Amino acid sequence: MKAESVKTDCFHYKGHIPCWPNKKYDVSCDSCDHYKPIRTKVLIIKLAAIGDVIRTTPLLKKLRETTQNCHISWVTDSPEILSHRHVDQIYKFNFKSAFILSNASFDIAINLDKDLDACTLLDKIQASQKYGFGLKDGTVFPVNSLAEHKYLTGIFDHLSKENKKNYLQEIFELCGFEFNQEPYVLEADPKYQVKWAGLREQAGSKKIIGLNIGCGTRWLTRLWPDEYWFELIRNLQDAQHYPILLGGNDEDEKNTAFSEKTNAFYPGTFSLLEFISLTSQCDIIISAVTMMMHIAIGLKIPLVLFNNIFNPHEFELYDNGIILQPDTGCDCYYGNTCQRDRHCMYDLPVNSVHNAIDELLDR
Repeated sequence: MKAESVKTDCFHYKGHIPCWPNKKYDVSCDSCDHYKPIRTKVLIIKLAAIGDVIRTTPLLKKLRETTQNCHISWVTDSPEILSHRHVDQIYKFNFKSAFILSNASFDIAINLDKDLDACTLLDKIQASQKYGFGLKDGTVFPVNSLAEHKYLTGIFDHLSKENKKNYLQEIFELCGFEFNQEPYVLEADPKYQVKWAGLREQAGSKKIIGLNIGCGTRWLTRLWPDEYWFELIRNLQDAQHYPILLGGNDEDEKNTAFSEKTNAFYPGTFSLLEFISLTSQCDIIISAVTMMMHIAIGLKIPLVLFNNIFNPHEFELYDNGIILQPDTGCDCYYGNTCQRDRHCMYDLPVNSVHNAIDELLDR
């Protein structure tokens, strides 16, 4: 056969190694029954943060439903969070991938990040249709009117506070779609499930309540008081539940101290995929607005979400969670410095959290 007869538009084509039909059936393009032509090439640019990447995955289902034989590529800072079962080509964002992509062509290119590196990449890419954010006068700007709402609520607090759309509604509209409760795409890797087989045995018949007591380092105004966490842990233990402390490296020292003081189980820190597998063992998750929130939603685990500084309409919990906010409200919208003598999170009482846990368990 000649090079001209190679079907480079096939989903199975690799370019540098044999495709799986060739390996398995010893066939070439002119005699293959597995030819599947790519009709639409789509690129998603969503670089960071990990939680934001997770909460963008509902677009995958919509794209598959609305676009015939679409081949989806995704460029991100966190490629490990995506699965090749759902994304055809996954790129780690770096110079190499940016160079490759800027010399490729797509039918549809979507950039959901309002950052200069992501916007620059979208500008450099050849695509028949572009959605989201590109560059104007060397800075971030919507590529068309569909992205105006998401753009304006991001740069004007008064518009952000008035917003009644959740994040998924916004990004679906930005792409010309309507959000219809399409789910997150997130799975616990089976190879890590064995690692936590003993956790269920350890808990016995008790409900495992995952407590994400930290909130990273960016928005420290979200922190719930330590003494409230201590009281909640004691209440959960008295109610014959099994609280476990969850978090990353930023929370390790605090979780260790909490475990020593309360005897709550703290398994330590792990890789992202191990952590997702650990989280999947929980019956309920308690968390402020962090990556943990998106992992819980993706795994369909009931969630009690603490919120103070963000617009609560932003969050889509898929009818599987409860948002709790300070009884007195919050004065530091998207702020890292509390404007009060007494931090507003002191006005989110422990009994409200315990009642929310009971309500979710009753469901």
